[in-house]
Amino acid sequence: MQLHHLRPAKGSKKRKIRVGRGEAGRRGKTAGRGTKGLKARSKVRQGFEGGQTPLQRRIPKLKGFKNPNRVEYTVVNVERLSKFTDGTTVTPGDLRDAGLVKQRGRVKVLGQGDLDVALTVKAHAFSGGAVDKITAAGGSIELIE
Repeated sequence: MQLHHLRPAKGSKKRKIRVGRGEAGRRGKTAGRGTKGLKARSKVRQGFEGGQTPLQRRIPKLKGFKNPNRVEYTVVNVERLSKFTDGTTVTPGDLRDAGLVKQRGRVKVLGQGDLDVALTVKAHAFSGGAVDKITAAGGSIELIE
């Protein structure tokens, strides 16, 4: 057997139907497309839904965008830290145990309210007002990376 003796299996190759080649043939005149209508003509554009308002026009445009790199903090105010005893080191885990912070993740301390106990507060972020109030009460802050 040689390369030029190879043939495809019997029945595996089918001739393509050549449509629109005169009225006498089986697929002449309308070429199997029926009569009139959009599908009988050359092309139907992408997304066409028969005249109904298409999906891309029915759905409203979205304004703006969502930043994928945004860092979200769970916040706690300085006034809530008065719950702890004087000289305590307060960590995000302590805040969760005390019920002051519900979510997991990063914690930010904000400066609303007054603080009258000296605490060492460890958190991921602090506002300027919170830093002033904690240090004024005799405490200190530590940033967690």
